[in-house]
Amino acid sequence: MKKIISVSDLMQQKYSYELKESEGANFHHDFKPELSPMEMLSLGVFGGKYMTDCAAEFPKSWFSSAKLCHEFHDPSLNFFAVNASQPLKVWQEKGWIYHEDPRGWFQWYCRYFLGRRLQNGEDERQIKRWRLFRRHLAQVERNCLPLDYDCRKVQRQALLHWAYDSRRL
Repeated sequence: MKKIISVSDLMQQKYSYELKESEGANFHHDFKPELSPMEMLSLGVFGGKYMTDCAAEFPKSWFSSAKLCHEFHDPSLNFFAVNASQPLKVWQEKGWIYHEDPRGWFQWYCRYFLGRRLQNGEDERQIKRWRLFRRHLAQVERNCLPLDYDCRKVQRQALLHWAYDSRRL
């Protein structure tokens, strides 16, 4: 099954990785995302700007219903129509960006979902970050009525950015 993905886009050139697992399968036992990358893109995440120059790396089907804006970050494209993102510079300053995934967590997740596995501890680090983000889920559950999409919209949108399906809360 050995398949090599080669990447050349605005943020990463001459990078390649091997797919070691089948798409969407054999995730770490502590990692149970509620949304696939395709579902996230079709719901509306990251103001539609996140994946506009690197779509060739991923399956075309992921983008068939994606809400994208090639020109700028447009929060109205997000499911909850609010901005729940921090600039990439903030992520870089906080040390949250790993050199193999210069766009951050969602890029890591897309590649992990495709079947890439890293042996350097990065998968475990990102899974730990994903698990820690769950605290926002508890805050929405504790402070909002079920299915009240007007309650904590930014937190709900941020949860979507981390593959938690906050529409069900």
